[in-house]
Amino acid sequence: MTKKRKGTRQGPVLRRADQVQQTTTDQRLLQGRGDTDWVHADPWRVMRIQAEFVEGFGTLAELGPAVSVFGSARTPRSHPLYAEGVRLGQALAEAGFATITGGGPGLMEAANKGAAEAGGVSVGLGIELPFEDKLNKYVTLGINFRYFFVRKVMFLKYAQGFVVMPGGYGTLDELFEALTLVQTQKVTSFPLVLFGRDHWSGLLSWVENSLRDDGYISAPDRDMLHLTDDVDEAVAIIAAHRREQAALAHRLTEEPDGDA
Repeated sequence: MTKKRKGTRQGPVLRRADQVQQTTTDQRLLQGRGDTDWVHADPWRVMRIQAEFVEGFGTLAELGPAVSVFGSARTPRSHPLYAEGVRLGQALAEAGFATITGGGPGLMEAANKGAAEAGGVSVGLGIELPFEDKLNKYVTLGINFRYFFVRKVMFLKYAQGFVVMPGGYGTLDELFEALTLVQTQKVTSFPLVLFGRDHWSGLLSWVENSLRDDGYISAPDRDMLHLTDDVDEAVAIIAAHRREQAALAHRLTEEPDGDA
């Protein structure tokens, strides 16, 4: 007859029967040698994820007003949109905003370049990819992430608005994630500016004619998107929203307590 082993507790984990381990957590921690596969296991990944959040929060906590700029990594420097991206970064810096991008080439580099050359804060949130191995040279404050979802939190948490320039799947992913969070009120509302009428008009027509008209979204959901070809207008939309939020916060602090 096999003797049943007593249950043990390891922090919040209860183990009984054949789940009881033969060594303690401290024993395994202090062993000098052994299998190194544990550094690739899910519990260790949780620690890496936590470390990325801590590093991101610690680095960006005092960033100040900022705008996240999304756009294609494939846009060459000779393309007219690259020059517009540079102008956008410059205008954001002049309006008192830091510029946050994915830190890569193309339109991300353009916005970082404009911000840096205008004396603004130029942030790059890089991601581990097989075809991008470094932040562009115009980033003045950069972080590299392993995990997309951690990086996305940083884009959202520290931005007072978004400018979405033409791009592919990655740009669309970032756009619709931001839209979903605003629509579902998981985040405080902020402006979403689509830059480039020729590029985005087809998408907006589909949103209006298929999503809205078929009842998959409501009319106000479409109004969350602003379309422009003008850098100054894009920045003005975000700056106006920032002033409105500041005025609202001021009114709330000035209103007398109803229970007084």
